[in-house]
Amino acid sequence: MIPIVKADGAAEQALLENLRSRAAEANEGIVKTAAAVLADVKERGYEAVREYSLKFDHAEPREFTSGELEAAYAACDPALIQAMEHAAANIRDYNEHLLTKSAEWNSPDGGRVGRVVRGLSRVGVYVPGGTAAYPSSVLMNAVPAKVAGVEEIVMVTPPTENLNQAVLAAAKIAGVDRVIGVGGTQAVAALTWGAGFIPRVDKLVGPGNAYVAAAKRLAYGNLDIDMVAGPSEVLVIADESANPKYVAADLMSQAEHDVMASAILLTTSMELAQAVDAEIVRQMGYLTRSEIMEQSLRDFGAAIVCGTLEDCARIANLAAPEHLEICTARPRELLPLIQNAGAVFLGSYTPEPLGDYLAGPDHVLPTSGTARFFSPLSVDSFLKTMSVLEFDRPTLKRLSREVECFAETEHLTAHANSIRVRFEDEE
Repeated sequence: MIPIVKADGAAEQALLENLRSRAAEANEGIVKTAAAVLADVKERGYEAVREYSLKFDHAEPREFTSGELEAAYAACDPALIQAMEHAAANIRDYNEHLLTKSAEWNSPDGGRVGRVVRGLSRVGVYVPGGTAAYPSSVLMNAVPAKVAGVEEIVMVTPPTENLNQAVLAAAKIAGVDRVIGVGGTQAVAALTWGAGFIPRVDKLVGPGNAYVAAAKRLAYGNLDIDMVAGPSEVLVIADESANPKYVAADLMSQAEHDVMASAILLTTSMELAQAVDAEIVRQMGYLTRSEIMEQSLRDFGAAIVCGTLEDCARIANLAAPEHLEICTARPRELLPLIQNAGAVFLGSYTPEPLGDYLAGPDHVLPTSGTARFFSPLSVDSFLKTMSVLEFDRPTLKRLSREVECFAETEHLTAHANSIRVRFEDEE
């Protein structure tokens, strides 16, 4: 079911090349369509948004009332409400611990320097509609923004007839300020430029289909975005102490996302790799989405048997996976060797789905190897900083010649003059 190979240099390289192939540029036609919608909305505003909404979602954009959110909350299974409230509390607590504060201090030269931290003014949260509606994503995107002090959070979601009630309930729990029924590329365009009652935002976060992803990429620069996410992925490092039943279950928990998802096992034990393969076959027999998992594991799954755990860590760093599980006898001992991963799950009782839903750290993570330079979504993603400087006259005079030296070297005479004119009366 899952290919098993021994690490020999070539096997690892083939794995990495295969994973990178999933991050190919978006289809040219999709990019062209997204660009046209963005340009049209920029030109014609709300009327264009309305036309696209009627064409693709068969409904006009609309804003949901607080009463509708309350009704959705009341209609949800109480067990789900409890789980969402619990998750929101954990996400809030995690991000409050990370929150960066403003700070000032005396510089070595005698002035006063520092940094002021502010939350963004307005943030958009995109939430897919239909069967791809995930209330957990509402919480993971909106709660950190709330902790950051964002003044207004605007959630957009396609105005489908069967709008997911749990998504609306999650918006209420997360403290979303406005929920607007508009989706697709037209939603991205409306939040980028502003259109009618749909406001322009400073940053847009949240998952979407290929058209939404392309539109976010094109809109970047006019607003900020979280990241351009690729297919989901998990990489598990395991030794002979790991339980093959658990490892198989965790690999399949990612493989079920879609046929492009990746599930990789790096292990020092051929016996474990074979046992995991047998467990995948057994467990898949009673799970839904088996066809998706089979194709995902066949095309982008592998079990690679390595000589040492250090070799496993080296390959993991090259892959820079979205999710990295370490299921070894002493998982924390391997953590210092890990440089590149979206999130690291230590031990056999920290499965990836715990992070997806409840633990607190965000499940919006860099994919397709971008954990080499991107970080998970967090409260930091919704903050901006401003430098603060305050110097008095004697201190500036003492530093003036060095500033003028820089300015004159760079042939910026007005820069030098800005310093010099302050002390002309002393010459």
